[in-house]
Amino acid sequence: MNVINFHNLLPIICGCLLLSCKSNPTTMYKIETLTQSDRGHTLHHNSVFNFNNEWIVFDARNDDTKIGECTEIGMVNVKTKEERIIYQTKNPSQFGPGVGAASFHPHENRVIFIHGLPNANAEKPYTMTRRFGMLVDIDQGNLAIPADSRDITKPYSKGSLRGGTHSHAWSPEGNKISFTYNDEFVEPDLRTVGVMVETNGLDKVDEIPGNIQGTYYSALVANIVSNPVPGSDQIEKAFDECWLDNNLLAFQGNTRNKEGKLITEIYVVEVNKDILLKDSIVQNSSDYPPVPFGINPIRISRSEQGLSNFRHWLRASPDGKLIYALAKDKQDRNQIIQCDISSGKLTYLNDFDLSVSSPINLDPKGERITFIADNNVYLFHLKQSKLEKLTGFATDDSRIQGIPNFSSDGKIIAFNQFVENNGKENLQIKLIYLE
Repeated sequence: MNVINFHNLLPIICGCLLLSCKSNPTTMYKIETLTQSDRGHTLHHNSVFNFNNEWIVFDARNDDTKIGECTEIGMVNVKTKEERIIYQTKNPSQFGPGVGAASFHPHENRVIFIHGLPNANAEKPYTMTRRFGMLVDIDQGNLAIPADSRDITKPYSKGSLRGGTHSHAWSPEGNKISFTYNDEFVEPDLRTVGVMVETNGLDKVDEIPGNIQGTYYSALVANIVSNPVPGSDQIEKAFDECWLDNNLLAFQGNTRNKEGKLITEIYVVEVNKDILLKDSIVQNSSDYPPVPFGINPIRISRSEQGLSNFRHWLRASPDGKLIYALAKDKQDRNQIIQCDISSGKLTYLNDFDLSVSSPINLDPKGERITFIADNNVYLFHLKQSKLEKLTGFATDDSRIQGIPNFSSDGKIIAFNQFVENNGKENLQIKLIYLE
């Protein structure tokens, strides 16, 4: 068993981190407010910059919990500050359909985001089991096409699912999309992860309310159980994944240790397109949709306490050999850890006097991690074990929210902060220029 060693933490180089009052950033970087319009500008946790760093995609929420009420997906030009709405929902209400959490394709001007079901109403509002991924091709006049098929009528069509996908992430080559999933017909809290792949001749679904005809073949890649056997590798919940390479996906899995305590460990699964396409995914069962035969997740970490229960997504080094995540220290603070894929060993990389209060993001070269803590944006240099504070806000200044994102070349960090204008606060996008 690989046990996390709390007494062998790497040193860091940083200034004073007790931030009860306004303090200066470690290094002075240019910071500008990019957006100004009277709407929210929520950034997703990944890939908000397009491939040439010309545009940033956002959804119009001011409240992270209000996807069901969000009506717009937009993008803003990094140089000119021009805002464009690239998608708007039809017949919106407080019950849905709702859109949000948008990410750019790694090499094309295409965007994927969450979309609630078009027939959302008071009886069947937007929820985690009633949504799908919508694709918008900006170079094709903002052409919108559903990504995944949703089929709630037996016999279920091959390559479809019965619930809701979200938190979509493109693979490095852009020909696969990972997602988290909640099923319509089983206990909704039983979340797992899946993958969509492009294919020709996708089965048609019945044209009834609640069904969606997609363009990608969908499959789940992690089996889950309601009550894992203590001490086994069985998974109670699979979630918040990242790509290691174009065929290897890492995800967090809740399991039970020998004492029956819930812990979160790291699992890896190889996603072979040919294997996915061989098997019928939903079949005719009322049970949870099965994973295709031949798709076998492997638990790679075996730690004493597991990862932090603070929500965050795994991040992988460019070579796919290392995974970065968060774990608690003895003071219950979120610290950055590293997992070696070959051994499963978890190592603490820092011992900050602060607690990381946002999901983390890794720059394209795999050298720096950005995050939020105490209402400021930070940059952690992995090789030097050096922490930089990039902003100088007080804890009672306008709130920074969400997840900071690196540009595709690693030269800019985008983040969200509330900005007041004419007595109203909106979540705006701000940029930190690192070069």
